[in-house]
Amino acid sequence: EESIMAQAKQQPAVLVLEDGRIFHGKALGAIGEAFGEVVFNTSMSGYQEIITDPSYCGQMVCMTYPQIGNYGINDADVESRKPFLSGFIVKECHPLPSNFRSQGNLAQYLKKYKVVGIEGIDTRALTRHLRDHGSKRAVISSKDLDTKRLLKKVQDSPVMEGQDLVQRVTCEKSYKWKTGRCDLQGKPLYKTKAQHKVVALDFGIKYNILRHLVDAGCQVEVMPATSAASDILAKKPDGVFLSNGPGDPEPVTYAIETIDKLVGSVPVFGICLGHQLLSLALGGNTSKLKFGHHGGNHPVMDLATSRVEITSQNHGFVVDVDSLKDKAKLTHVNLNDKTVEGISLSKENVFSVQYHPEASPGPHDSHYLFERFIQNMEKA
Repeated sequence: EESIMAQAKQQPAVLVLEDGRIFHGKALGAIGEAFGEVVFNTSMSGYQEIITDPSYCGQMVCMTYPQIGNYGINDADVESRKPFLSGFIVKECHPLPSNFRSQGNLAQYLKKYKVVGIEGIDTRALTRHLRDHGSKRAVISSKDLDTKRLLKKVQDSPVMEGQDLVQRVTCEKSYKWKTGRCDLQGKPLYKTKAQHKVVALDFGIKYNILRHLVDAGCQVEVMPATSAASDILAKKPDGVFLSNGPGDPEPVTYAIETIDKLVGSVPVFGICLGHQLLSLALGGNTSKLKFGHHGGNHPVMDLATSRVEITSQNHGFVVDVDSLKDKAKLTHVNLNDKTVEGISLSKENVFSVQYHPEASPGPHDSHYLFERFIQNMEKA
């Protein structure tokens, strides 16, 4: 009853895009004003994992599925220590979740972590607008509803390119990670003996990546993004993992320099931003996509086997395929737009993918990549 009453009393809210497009709706989560780049995510479920994915730092996520929040929120499905996204946009936020694992509702969760959101807008129209015109800076406000004033503020807000958002999400100091994946009752699914020492560089790492590494037989130590190559190699790791993370890879120069020193010294596996940073360290280039890839249904072909994987993706930048000629081998390609999805340097036991093999949310087609990392460490 409280949830329904709260929904009935919702304050008005407005979403204003930098090109002047305006959407009126109701406040969701925290009351206030939030700025960021609006992107759309096509996943039908997994909203909690999406909200807590640090790769969304600096962005507002519009869910294309119309009803969000119907199975609630729980402590087991978070992907980081807190939500880092700027705002959350849905057609309808369900006030009465129904699931045996639910510990609360979505609106309360967003409020607790001071995430400003909006609901009750035409998310289909917003998605089509972003597809036609590209990702846009925007403001969600439930505090100031003057659209002219808000438009001016949005146009003065920072663009995604050139910002180092990794500093906002990385851990402050190193820590050990010991838990693998669990069943719905919280019992470990696998009991794998740790045989390989792995340092994971945290550019905004998702917990499910760490769980997969543990399940694959890794003893994992997570280190801050700013860690020097000498400090990483001093740990005598069998392999180094480069994590996902938010925004533009080019300003993250300290990580590019570190990765350059690691390649050839130790096996390396990179995912998402880690893949882009590796590509830059090898002398490649990156550029911004029109509206990015965000969702759990992107087809990717493994060029070695011609096998197609349905993948989970979340990135707004992409590696330029021509810039890596003679520097790395192209291993995976996106079947929607032919963009780079994976590269390798087999002699150095180094490889990376643009998508998310750990899923969470998303399909499990790409789990084999963690085994490939293990095989590379054993080879080395």
